[in-house]
Amino acid sequence: MTSERARRWRRELRRAVGGALNVAAARLMNRRRGLRSAPGLDLPGYRRLSAPTPRDLADLLAWRSNRERAQLTEAVLLATGLPVRRHPYRAIEGAGVNLLVDLGPGPRTLMLAAHHDAVPGSPGANDNAAAVGILRALGARLVADSPRRLRVRLAFFGGEERAMLGSRVYARRIDPGDLIGVVSLELCGIGDSLALWDVTPALEGTPLVRAFIAAVEALGYRRDETYHLATPVPFFASDHRPFADRGVPGVGLTAVPQAAMEPLRAFIYGGVRGILVPPARRPPPFTTYHTARDLPETLEQPTLHAVERALEVLVRTLDSAPG
Repeated sequence: MTSERARRWRRELRRAVGGALNVAAARLMNRRRGLRSAPGLDLPGYRRLSAPTPRDLADLLAWRSNRERAQLTEAVLLATGLPVRRHPYRAIEGAGVNLLVDLGPGPRTLMLAAHHDAVPGSPGANDNAAAVGILRALGARLVADSPRRLRVRLAFFGGEERAMLGSRVYARRIDPGDLIGVVSLELCGIGDSLALWDVTPALEGTPLVRAFIAAVEALGYRRDETYHLATPVPFFASDHRPFADRGVPGVGLTAVPQAAMEPLRAFIYGGVRGILVPPARRPPPFTTYHTARDLPETLEQPTLHAVERALEVLVRTLDSAPG
């Protein structure tokens, strides 16, 4: 076995163990069944909405099993008129389905990703139904006004809470050659600023990150004030990482309260001591992360709209870029 293959297998083993521990920890933390509630919206009720918002989709998905969340996500995407392709997967760590929507002619492809699963015992609104709702809303806008030279791939991955299982399987199966970048959405429903993370100096010079900077600055965001480029994050990961492993520029996108930036930096980059802090003592948006308090009513409508708008301008910026 070559050294590269050995590194890859060690990385996959660490992720498999880490994913199992992540799910077990959430199950233990949320073991009080009395906190569980009923979903706030059913599918017929959602379909009756004239202009459903990302918050409405969070109401539909909250408190559902992961199987139900996948089924409802697919039903909503189809009802929106999006061309959904199903990619079921089965691995030792579990089974699930990835849902892919391609919009625009290509040949360059920008992947925007969200995961439809949640940890046990959590309604999973900000992690990550909000992001699913944002991409659904963006997809509806791109159907009405499709990119001219760019393909946008909306990816709704399963198994992210099991160390990105769905995206890991998908990344192994495809040829990533046409991907100009992957942006995975995590915790995009609370806060008044945007953080693009896992950004290295080399990554900052790629068309993906340059386009993101141009997009948000065109919307009036200011660097280190209302948007931030964060260095690689320890302990926390998302669905861009399996693609980054294959050489594709990949970043995470999160909404954060600007007033909490300093406590957030200390928490995120604080090593093991940081992740052992009880949720109630963490800075937002991590006060509800992986807990039974990750409820749709905690989501902020202006934040959801701001993330959707930033992504749309990112798409338009890359679509108009030469080459």
